[in-house]
Amino acid sequence: MVKMVTEQLTSARESEFPLIISLMPATRAHRVAATWVVAILFLIAAAIAPFANIQIGRVDAFVPVLQTVLSAADLLTATLLFGQYSVQPQRGLLAVASAYLFSGSFAFLQTLSFPGGYGPNGILGDGYNTPAWFFVFWHTTFPLSILAYALLKDKAAKGIAGQSPRVGIVTTMSGVLILVAALTWTVTAWVNYLPSFYSGSVTLQTRFGNQINIVLWLLGAVSLAILFSRRRTILDMWLMVTLFAWMPNFLVAAVASSVRFSLGWYAARGFALVASCILLSVLLTEMMVLYSRLANALILQRRERANQLMSIDAATAAVAHEIRSPLGSITLNASMALNHLAKEPPDLEEMDVVLKDIEQASLRIDSTISSVRRLFNSSSDHSGMQIEDVAQQVLRLMQHDLQANQILVVTSFADRTHTITGDRGQLQQLVLNIVKNAIEAMLSVPAGRRKLAISTRIQEEWVVLNVRDTGTGMPQRANVFDAFFTTKPDGMGLGLAICRSIVDRHGGRLALVATGNDGTHVEVRLPIRSEH
Repeated sequence: MVKMVTEQLTSARESEFPLIISLMPATRAHRVAATWVVAILFLIAAAIAPFANIQIGRVDAFVPVLQTVLSAADLLTATLLFGQYSVQPQRGLLAVASAYLFSGSFAFLQTLSFPGGYGPNGILGDGYNTPAWFFVFWHTTFPLSILAYALLKDKAAKGIAGQSPRVGIVTTMSGVLILVAALTWTVTAWVNYLPSFYSGSVTLQTRFGNQINIVLWLLGAVSLAILFSRRRTILDMWLMVTLFAWMPNFLVAAVASSVRFSLGWYAARGFALVASCILLSVLLTEMMVLYSRLANALILQRRERANQLMSIDAATAAVAHEIRSPLGSITLNASMALNHLAKEPPDLEEMDVVLKDIEQASLRIDSTISSVRRLFNSSSDHSGMQIEDVAQQVLRLMQHDLQANQILVVTSFADRTHTITGDRGQLQQLVLNIVKNAIEAMLSVPAGRRKLAISTRIQEEWVVLNVRDTGTGMPQRANVFDAFFTTKPDGMGLGLAICRSIVDRHGGRLALVATGNDGTHVEVRLPIRSEH
C-alpha cells in the first residue's frame, strides 16, 4: 500500500510539473507547426516524384558530408533524451533515445562502407550490399524503437527494474552498442551469404531490394499509426513528423529502379537529414523555453522573498519610528514625576497632570502598533469619519510638543457635511507623521516664526487637507516619499513613505506642493464617501 501511494504521488508530481517533452502536452502552436512541416515535406516530395529517376551525376562527397552531419545530430538527440530521462525517468524515453542511438550509429557505419565515401569501395564490407544492409538495419531498428516507445510511454516512471537513472542509461546504451556491433560483424564478415540488393551496378536494384523498401515503409507506417492513436505529448507529435519525413526514402527506393545518384536518391537523403534534425530542433527549443521560464520563476521568487523581507524590515522600522516619540515623552514625564515626588511636600496636582500625559503616550503607542499592523494587513477596519476630527485629535495628542516648542497652531476647517471612509488609526498616523515632520522642520527657526497651519476644503469629490509650516524646507522634492529616503542625520526615511502607503490604501493622493526657506506645504486628498 505504501509503495502504491508513493507511486501515485510521484506520478502526480510529474504530471503537475512536466519538465520533459515526453510529459508536456502538445499545444495548438505545436500542432500548427507540425502540420506546416508535414505539408511542406509532402509538397516537396510530390514535386520531385515525377523526376525521381533522372540521373544527375555522382558526387562522392555528398554521402559522407550529409550522413556525418546526420549521425552527429542523431547522437546529440540521443544524448539530450538520456539527459531528460535522468531528470524524470520514463521508460519510453529510453526507447526513443535507443532509436536515435541506432540511427546515428548505422548512419555513420553506412558512410564508412559507402563506395566513394572514405574509399573507392568503402572501408567496410563489399561496397555494394554492405551499405544497403546498414540502411535496412538503420530503418528497422528506428521504427521498432519508436513502436516500443508508443507501447511503453504510459508506463509508470520507474526506470528499469526500479534502478537509478544512471543504471538505466548505461544498460540501454550497452544493449544498443552490442546489437550494433553484432549486426555490423554480420554484414561485413558474412555479407556474401546474405541476399543481394544490386545486380551488376550500384544503380540497378534487385526485386528483393524493392520488396525490402516496401516492408520498411510499412513498418514505419504501422509505427506512425500506433503512435498517432496514442498521441498526447509534444514528443509524440514530433516523432510522428519524423516518421513521415523518412517515408520518401523508401518510396523512392521502392519505385525507382535506378536508386543511387538519381534526383530522387539525393532528395531522399535530404529528407533523411531533415528527419534527423526535427526532434533535435524541438528539444533545443523546448529546453531554451523551459530554461527561460525557470530563470524567470527564480527571479520572481527571489524578488518576492526580497519584498517579504523588505516588508518585515519596513514594519519593524515603522513601529520603531512611530513609538520613539511617545517613548521619549514617557521618559521625560517619568523624570518630571520623580522630581515632583522628591518635593516636600510632593506636588500631587502636577503629578496628576504628568501621569495623565504618560497614560496618553501609552495609548498612542498602543494605537500606533495597531495602526502599523493594519498598514501591512489588507484587512483594515474602515468606517465613516471627518478628516477634521482626525486632525483635531492629533493636535490634542501633540499639544505638549507644540507648546514645548512654542509653535503657534492655526486651523481653518471646511463645513463638516462631508464624510470619508477609512481606517481611523491609519489616518491619525498619517496626520501625526506630517505634523511631527513640520515640528522638527521648525526647530531651527526662531520661536516667534514657528507657525503650523492646518486647513481643509472641499474640491469636487475630494476633501483636501493642507498642512503648512514655516520651517527650513527640504533640499529636494523628487524622492521625499520613497522608503528610506531622509534628510535627517538620525532619520530612517520611513515617515513619509508610510504616509504615502496609507493615502494609497484609501484611494487618495499625497503631494508635496511647495518646500523652501519659507516652509513646506503638504496636501492630502481623500475621496468623499458617496451617499448613494
